[in-house]
Amino acid sequence: MKRIVFLISGNGTNLQAIMDNCKTGDIKANIVSVISNNPDAFGLERAKSEGIETKVINHKDYKTRDLFDNDLFKYIEGVNPDLIVLAGFMRILTPKITDSYFGKIINIHPSLLPKYPGLDTHSKVIENKDSHHGVSIHYVSNELDAGPLIAQATIKTKDAETLDELIERVHATEHKIFSKVIKFICDDQIILDTGKVIFHDIKTNGVHIDEYFEI
Repeated sequence: MKRIVFLISGNGTNLQAIMDNCKTGDIKANIVSVISNNPDAFGLERAKSEGIETKVINHKDYKTRDLFDNDLFKYIEGVNPDLIVLAGFMRILTPKITDSYFGKIINIHPSLLPKYPGLDTHSKVIENKDSHHGVSIHYVSNELDAGPLIAQATIKTKDAETLDELIERVHATEHKIFSKVIKFICDDQIILDTGKVIFHDIKTNGVHIDEYFEI
């Protein structure tokens, strides 16, 4: 089974969804470590409750981003993962990590990339009165939120919807699509080959998936 490492900074709801799917056997993988730059991240408690190894590498303890990434890299190397999952990890990684693990590290981002990379995506959707919002899962590259796109899930926005309501719906969508993508990666049905995302015999609701999901 594949060995997965999670990098988180906060509550860890996506982590919980993946842990649940690993427990049921739907995702054939072991989460071998959960790493956080935030010692107070509740996701660490979620992992500990399942007996999963946790590690805090607090970015505030480092003078530079490179020094932080050097220690992060050393720890990840020691764990020897098949897949690194960024799930609400609020740090921009340097090429030390993105180059070394290109094709083995994925991120979930709360927008329909390439629209709204970076922060405050939900607020931007409301401010711009967008008719649709969603999430994107992509392989991580040196460019922020711009690595090869794996999957997207789209939701329609609602009139007079509050920011918190929109965020809640997006989170529910994240949990569904992230679990599917990680399952497919662990089953070797999604791979990255010379910079191109390749799908092998994937079907969702009877429709072949060649570029993106919409749920």
